[in-house]
Amino acid sequence: MPPTTVSESNRRSLWQRWVRQPQKIWLRKALFQVHLWSGIGLGLYVFLISLTGSVLVYRNELYRAATPQPILSTSSAPRLTDDQLREAATRFYPGYKVVRLGRARNPDQAVDVSLQRGNDIKKRLFDPRSGSDLGRSVAISIWLVSTLLDLHDNLLAGSNGRKVNAAGALAVLVMTVTGMVIWWPGIKTWRRSLTVHRGLGWKRLNWHLHSMIGFWSLAFLLVFAVSGVYLGIPDSFQDIADRIEPPTPANAGGRVTDQIIYWLAYLHFGRINGIGIPCHGPGLCDQTTKAVWALFGIAPAVMFVTGAIMWWTRVLRPRRQRS
Repeated sequence: MPPTTVSESNRRSLWQRWVRQPQKIWLRKALFQVHLWSGIGLGLYVFLISLTGSVLVYRNELYRAATPQPILSTSSAPRLTDDQLREAATRFYPGYKVVRLGRARNPDQAVDVSLQRGNDIKKRLFDPRSGSDLGRSVAISIWLVSTLLDLHDNLLAGSNGRKVNAAGALAVLVMTVTGMVIWWPGIKTWRRSLTVHRGLGWKRLNWHLHSMIGFWSLAFLLVFAVSGVYLGIPDSFQDIADRIEPPTPANAGGRVTDQIIYWLAYLHFGRINGIGIPCHGPGLCDQTTKAVWALFGIAPAVMFVTGAIMWWTRVLRPRRQRS
């Protein structure tokens, strides 16, 4: 038999085995190990990013709920001037210097005063009439939402944390692609992996749940991973876009690469009130989209839990029993 015929025969044989019994192919076994150990190494990170991302789909609602009602002065004294408020603030905090004083449109609303001593900064509210200290200008609830946002975006580490997020998103992309390959169970049983069946033992139920969630959330996982890499290192993506499609006066505002980058960020957050989307602003369509993004955003966390259970039952528990 000629060499080309042998090669074609081997390819057909490999394809047939992949279609019928992919579990016995060495490449699938290798990808399974990559998927397994990537999931183990990044599991807690993925769990954290998944949960915080799903919650932050509702960041605007969270900020509105966390914003306290404005504090109004109940004093009958005349309103203090800016200099008098600065003097009152420094009496409360000796050694500090007022670096900012912001008044609201309502002259009776509490005045936002920022004080600084060295690297220490205090942001307080002061009564515009009596000059008394009314507490923090940034409510704890607002601080918690902002910290949650910073944790998801930057891992509380600024630009360095954002780069770590880019690397983490790239690893999630690898797990998603390898998971897509090893998901295929064979031509006879692939439909079983689309749903969860009754009457299964808890181990099989856990496996089917992991497989089912992976299949139905595949498109969202790919979008979250690729857009996560972009949001971590946007300058690198922009450089690549400029090389692929150099900016010129003729294509200003109409480059395909710019549209791709725009939609990467757009789809990551699930914002639907932009160009080309059939509904605009708050309403049923907006809330439905947010619910879908939050639901699929939590899928990686669920997959980490089910994957960790499989790792425990298949690897760790047998090793403990043998030892």
